[in-house]
Amino acid sequence: MAFEPRVVSTEQLATSHVFDVERLVYDDDGSTFTREVVRHRGAVAVIAYDGRDVALVRQWRAPLGRAILEIPAGTCDVDGEDPEATAHRELEEEAGLRAGSLEPLGTYWNSPGWSDQATVIFLATQLTEVPRRPDGPEEQALDVVWLSLGDARALVGNDEPCDASTAIAILALLARLDA
Repeated sequence: MAFEPRVVSTEQLATSHVFDVERLVYDDDGSTFTREVVRHRGAVAVIAYDGRDVALVRQWRAPLGRAILEIPAGTCDVDGEDPEATAHRELEEEAGLRAGSLEPLGTYWNSPGWSDQATVIFLATQLTEVPRRPDGPEEQALDVVWLSLGDARALVGNDEPCDASTAIAILALLARLDA
């Protein structure tokens, strides 16, 4: 028999411009349990590849209290903007790059045990430099770093943690190039 409990009540615990937090009460044949979940608007991540190198950004991240090296990314936080448009916007804001070609590499659930956030990863090619349009203090202070694809690959599985979007994008690009 499939485990398919039903939601019997929902309580809003927190609301922000990026996500909401809810407490859900489930019923499974008379037995109840609760889960707190994050409802997220979704996100994009963009691996910009010029045929040899990939563009990353060194950006300060509040939860970590330090800067990390990652691909340009952002939340789908503009009403009516589809993920592809968000990807174009984030690439220009953070890396100062415009993509002549932007194609999805895949979508993944960031952490389905507690959040419904899905991130669409895009491959950006045919790149042109444009003025950066940073949004917020973290983006104003970030550095754009170009790494060879081999050096970017070394970020995955390294002793230093790598964010999931960057790791997945690098591996997806390598798989695409091997196909």
